[in-house]
Amino acid sequence: MKHLLCLSQWTSKEINETLKLAEELKYENKNDIRHNHLLKGKSLGLIFSKSSTRTRVSFEVGMYQLGGYSLFLSANDIQLGRGETVSDTARTLSRYLDGIMIRTYKQSDVEQLAACGNIPIINGLTDSQHPCQILADLQTIKEYKGKFKGLKLAYVGDGNNVANSLMIGCAKVGMNISVATPKGYECDEESIKLAKDAASHTGAIVINGYDPIEAVKDADVVYTDTWVSMGMESEKEQRLRVFMPYQVNKELMQKAKNDAIFMHCLPAYRGYEVDADVIDGPQSVVFEEAENRLHAQKAVLVKLMG
Repeated sequence: MKHLLCLSQWTSKEINETLKLAEELKYENKNDIRHNHLLKGKSLGLIFSKSSTRTRVSFEVGMYQLGGYSLFLSANDIQLGRGETVSDTARTLSRYLDGIMIRTYKQSDVEQLAACGNIPIINGLTDSQHPCQILADLQTIKEYKGKFKGLKLAYVGDGNNVANSLMIGCAKVGMNISVATPKGYECDEESIKLAKDAASHTGAIVINGYDPIEAVKDADVVYTDTWVSMGMESEKEQRLRVFMPYQVNKELMQKAKNDAIFMHCLPAYRGYEVDADVIDGPQSVVFEEAENRLHAQKAVLVKLMG
């Protein structure tokens, strides 16, 4: 039984195979070649404890295009939201469904679903990891840069779930990554360890620091994310003060290579983590990146449920 809980659990070969499949599925989709036989008759449960635009729509459309069926399960509408244990939910839903995608808070909930059920579990986002986003990011980088080896990705901002998974994903495919966060907002130590373990096998360089200018210097890709993630609204005023020196603006982008691309997993807040001139400018690929959520996740669905 294969799951997608954290990219550290996938080999470099598995990640590259999935990205290759995503590329093929995207080509077919763009050329009106249908592949609705791949998951014909299969069902995917979508559990949402956190709201979403891209995750919900891309998974629902993806399952439809693959010939399967998706069932939206809000945490408020199922017994999980009223105190039923994760293990009981996993055992029950395993009798009905062929797979589960869950978007929630605790990474341990995702891991418990996988441990107690007998169907593939896909991590649609937790406070710790966001592997689906990073697969779409890697697909986007490959499309624009043609390779991973020798590239440098600079992540500037909050050391959150996206940053954690980016470190691991970049290390797995052999791409260098430099992360700059304010002190006290670093990536978690476990994710740093997992990334460096992967980098020891691929030759990638993983750097964590505090200077955004140093991180972005000569970067091929510049990446940021919102400073105030869901559940952190009470910290908004403090975070805005702390993070303003980490805004990605034209001046910071000039420290990167001339042909650097700008990425953001969205939703974006112009004037905060990124200036409008950057995200709406010629170097931005954020909507191509968002589109690739559909294709990368379809590849994951086929790999796990096909």
